Amino acid sequence: MKTRLGCLSKKSDSYSDFSEFLPPAHETTARCLKLSTDEVVRWSDSFDHLLSHKYGLAAFRTFLKSEFSDENIEFWMACEEYKKIKSSTKLVSKANKIFKEFIEVQSPREVNIDYRTREKTKQSLADPTPTSLNEVQGKIYSLMEKDSYPRFLRSKMYQDMVNRAHAQGQRRSV
Repeated sequence: MKTRLGCLSKKSDSYSDFSEFLPPAHETTARCLKLSTDEVVRWSDSFDHLLSHKYGLAAFRTFLKSEFSDENIEFWMACEEYKKIKSSTKLVSKANKIFKEFIEVQSPREVNIDYRTREKTKQSLADPTPTSLNEVQGKIYSLMEKDSYPRFLRSKMYQDMVNRAHAQGQRRSV
């Protein structure tokens, strides 16, 4: 994954954190052709499509990290993991961890939610179920879709990825 995204980007000051995706020079040629122009361009079709594509999600996370605003996507991902938990003991443990890390006031990676949602979530997590975080996750998803996603699509990072993928596609068809 790092290699595929790395070959579509080039390191610049506007997204220096993206360097974690840059592959060793000897691996670039063999792997980077697997992420097509169509795949990269399709990320702009919908926010859901971006998040459902593992490389799209990785690129979006990198973008948010470069803006120091990755708590929302990290919270959303934690909620996705949370919903898959079957054990009630693990569910309680994960619910507490998510609350302490993202929802509690002054938590290390506090997400921006209103008081009512925070309190309702707190009450819901007193006896957690796999759906206890659905409402707050939905609000964060909506916030990212309306704010972060359009910024990502306009970003130099994404535009460079599209241009590089397009250039690679043209080279392959020659």
